[in-house]
Amino acid sequence: MSGFFGVASKKDCVMHLFFGVDYHSHLGTKRGGMAVFGENGFQKRIHNIENSPFRTKFEHDVEELKGNIGIGCISDSEAQPLLVNSHLGSFAISTVGRINNLEEIRQYCFENGKVQFMEMNNGLLNPTEVVASLINQKDNVVDGIVHAQNMIKGSMSILLLFSDKIVAARDKYGRTPIIVGKKKDGYCLTFESSAYLNLGYKYIKDLGPGEIVTITADELEVLKEPNDNMKICSFLWTYYGYPTATYEGINVETMRYRCGELMRKRDDVEVDAVAGVPDSGIAHAIGYANAAHLPYTRPFIKYTPTWPRSFMPQNQSQRKLIAKMKLIPVQELIQNKKLLLIDDSIVRGTQLKETAEFLYDSGVKEVHVRPACPPIMFGCKFLNFSRSTSEMDLIARRVIADLEGTNDVPSEIIDEYTNPDSEKHNQMVQEICRRMNFKSLKYHRLDDLIEAIGIGEEKLCTYCFNGKE
Repeated sequence: MSGFFGVASKKDCVMHLFFGVDYHSHLGTKRGGMAVFGENGFQKRIHNIENSPFRTKFEHDVEELKGNIGIGCISDSEAQPLLVNSHLGSFAISTVGRINNLEEIRQYCFENGKVQFMEMNNGLLNPTEVVASLINQKDNVVDGIVHAQNMIKGSMSILLLFSDKIVAARDKYGRTPIIVGKKKDGYCLTFESSAYLNLGYKYIKDLGPGEIVTITADELEVLKEPNDNMKICSFLWTYYGYPTATYEGINVETMRYRCGELMRKRDDVEVDAVAGVPDSGIAHAIGYANAAHLPYTRPFIKYTPTWPRSFMPQNQSQRKLIAKMKLIPVQELIQNKKLLLIDDSIVRGTQLKETAEFLYDSGVKEVHVRPACPPIMFGCKFLNFSRSTSEMDLIARRVIADLEGTNDVPSEIIDEYTNPDSEKHNQMVQEICRRMNFKSLKYHRLDDLIEAIGIGEEKLCTYCFNGKE
């Protein structure tokens, strides 16, 4: 994933920009960047944040950057913001989204104008640069943004920083949020609503799907009205949204409490305590524990002083060792206990299986698992929230392939496995449970997940669970 933040102020904005971007650090682990405009024109800084957090990499830059208007981002992929000079003027651009047809767009750009692209690592294109190229093919910014979003297969939200304003465009189906905040001397734009709270901004509005606005220090202006249809990502609440964030009026933490409560209503397992793994599973577990009148405990603690981030090396043996070294068991809360773990999701299954092994090695009696979302059946086509490159990376799809005897399972058969009341679904869950060495496994139902969010199924993207766009 990625996240961005922008601010237009009557005063120097750099410190507000710095902290606003920093509050998006949970959304990316690769690159961080800031761009501002001031007396010295455009200034930009980009750093690698794989091994240390955004704040430590940029704390010296805030002394050098000067300006009343700026944008910044946390990215899990490309370096951004980028500085662009075009017939539309000079601007900085930052994006959140995913482009599935990069090669098609590259060819289109070559055929419709003399353009060139700088390469990312390994010869890949920078998607943010591609978006800028598409915008620049039109005679004005609004037409350019609409053109870019219509060309892109996937999703794309955009911030453009000009010398006197910031233009913001939410992706056309609203899969990711853009939220506007205001204080007496300026406006801000943010992915995470809680990023501006401690900076003194107050909520103004969520941009609608495809809506385009511009902000200055003095005003907010709508350049394009929102589209009718919304498909905001349901995983925002389940997994990658920060607990203090609110999207479409629904707070992440309270949604997760409701999620846990609904899970317990369909469950009667007898355990000694409930625990949440990782941090995004905590609120789900608290909701479950409260509904079940069971103690919520922390049977192991992450050693945050030296492991504050989720960076992992590519080597699997090193990954497994580091995953173990991060966690310190609390023997008194594990020994001979029946524990119920609530994880936000099971994707590949590797990490949770290792957590269960860790607990068994520490003396636990039983490990029961309740994922806070349904089985993930499809790789996301719209956001980069998962590093999976194939649907066979997903443990649910691997198990289905083995049960059906083929990787090429027809969509109508997959539909049967997504139905929590079907026999095929039960067979799949039991096999996953066996492979993961859990005492029991029961997934959250999609209808209950939708109820816990509470904005209506028609406004939610649930593609990763049921394949429906």
